[in-house]
Amino acid sequence: MANWLWFTRAHCAVYRGTRGLIGENLIGIHMLLLTTTGRKSGKKRVLPLAYVEDKGDFVVVASNGGAEKAPAWWLNLRAAETAEIQVRGERFPVTWSLVPEIRRMEHWRMLQAAIPAYRRYRGSTDRQIPIVRLRRVATEWKKEPMTGGKGETTSKDERESNSARHSAVAGD
Repeated sequence: MANWLWFTRAHCAVYRGTRGLIGENLIGIHMLLLTTTGRKSGKKRVLPLAYVEDKGDFVVVASNGGAEKAPAWWLNLRAAETAEIQVRGERFPVTWSLVPEIRRMEHWRMLQAAIPAYRRYRGSTDRQIPIVRLRRVATEWKKEPMTGGKGETTSKDERESNSARHSAVAGD
């Protein structure tokens, strides 16, 4: 267990430090970093997870290596509405949902093609391994006032005057 903990911490540090250049592709398997909040401790927890992309979503598996016990990250994620992921150099909030029962086999085939170890995990536990879709949270654009050269806010009249001057200079 201690070796996996060390490897996970090192993987996360290298992934973050290189913005995913090192660690995003681990022996041909795409990896993301998932940040959840501990349901008991309230502390941020980060770990690398294998994923496949499907229609803009990131699909991960709560396999825990095929163990009978669900992984802690899954329990933490279930207790929250959102989490954060880093994919390569980009970090963003996500919501999650379970893959519907009717689409599980389709997803298992896609996942097993990308991550062959999942074939073994399914057969080594009696629990139904959750297949989780992580979807980027749409963020709103912040409307900030335009500023002049020294950080002062420009009025609408000043902006229109500047625009008219620019058009005249540009020959529009």
